[in-house]
Amino acid sequence: MTRRSRNRDAERTAIRAAAARLLAGTPLRSTTGKLTGSELIIESGLRRDAVYGDHKDLMEEFQAQVKARSSTPDAVRKVAEENVALKQELKDAKAALAAEREKNSALVRMAAEQSLELQQARAELESIQDVPRLPGARSPRLPPRRRR
Repeated sequence: MTRRSRNRDAERTAIRAAAARLLAGTPLRSTTGKLTGSELIIESGLRRDAVYGDHKDLMEEFQAQVKARSSTPDAVRKVAEENVALKQELKDAKAALAAEREKNSALVRMAAEQSLELQQARAELESIQDVPRLPGARSPRLPPRRRR
């Protein structure tokens, strides 16, 4: 039984591509997408001994990049920033809704008051119409005309 010869250049390319995918937050094989050495090995599809043995420099390079990024992938950071923005937008929308509800409540009260005033005015008008009218003042008589 012979061992298959390894293509170290292809392995290095696979490790670099896996590191790039993990750092971008778009893993293909990794289940969690965490920025760890184990996830890099899973993502690259290589054996652990091959990565740590022959390509330890790439593993250290990946770990340095992770440390420089504060262990947060760009995609996760972007989602977190969007989440903060959406929370603020929701807070603003709730405040605007509360203000509109307060205005609506005031308008409903005003409409109810206007309705009551209208009913009272109509009742007054009906009571005024029941009162008999007095005859109007007579027009003053003109003095008789003199003949010439």
